[in-house]
Amino acid sequence: MMQQQMVRRRSREGVVTLTLNNPSKRNALSTETLLELRDLFADFERDDEVRVVVLRSEGPVFSSGHDLRELIDRDEASYTEVFALCTEVMEAIRLLPKPVIAQVQGLATAAGCQLVATCDLAVAGESAAFCTPGVQIGLFCTTPGVALARSVPSTKKAMEMLLTGEPVPASEALEMGLVNRVTPDDDLEDTVERLARQIASASAQTLAIGKPAFYRQIELPRPDAYDLAQKVMVDNLLKEDAHEGISAFLEKRSPQWNH
Repeated sequence: MMQQQMVRRRSREGVVTLTLNNPSKRNALSTETLLELRDLFADFERDDEVRVVVLRSEGPVFSSGHDLRELIDRDEASYTEVFALCTEVMEAIRLLPKPVIAQVQGLATAAGCQLVATCDLAVAGESAAFCTPGVQIGLFCTTPGVALARSVPSTKKAMEMLLTGEPVPASEALEMGLVNRVTPDDDLEDTVERLARQIASASAQTLAIGKPAFYRQIELPRPDAYDLAQKVMVDNLLKEDAHEGISAFLEKRSPQWNH
């Protein structure tokens, strides 16, 4: 019997779409799924053909988070391994020098919500909802809270999600800053594709400079952030794509990126 592929991959014109492919298990982030994601993001780091990554899922649930069967009747080492692997995947997304967009339909729960919060951008269908319900089963969503707190400007809204476990509808998630856009469910795929293609049309070299610098500077005090940012901009200006882009703008033509 052929083993099920937990994450499907499709590539088209620089946009790679990853699909969580275990709808019967609500696309749980099992060890198997996390390992597949980790290896894929490691490949994307080295693949110059990949410009933008879209993360979506099959079925009515985006992701229910960790597979709870892996979180009971195990020892400390086993639990530590599960959470370390999940953190490795989340950090691989953040550190990848290429934008990652979450395309969210249905419910994103616990580590599934963490996955959305970790992505650089998120677009949700109107029926989508988000929750961190671990408190209801005696396991506070502490690791999802790391990404949630850095994605939602209001500490009180993040704490409300963590303390109550109540689902937040897409419209409220937009107001909170957890997602960038909300679209009718039938338009979700097209909306994300247009966004991904718009980003993919930019210089990959420039994106690879800008994304890491953004995440580095937001952790710094403002003077240090400006010091870092100006050094990055000088480095950016010395790259061939910056010269091409500025020249193209001044000459009123489309740029021809080298990267």
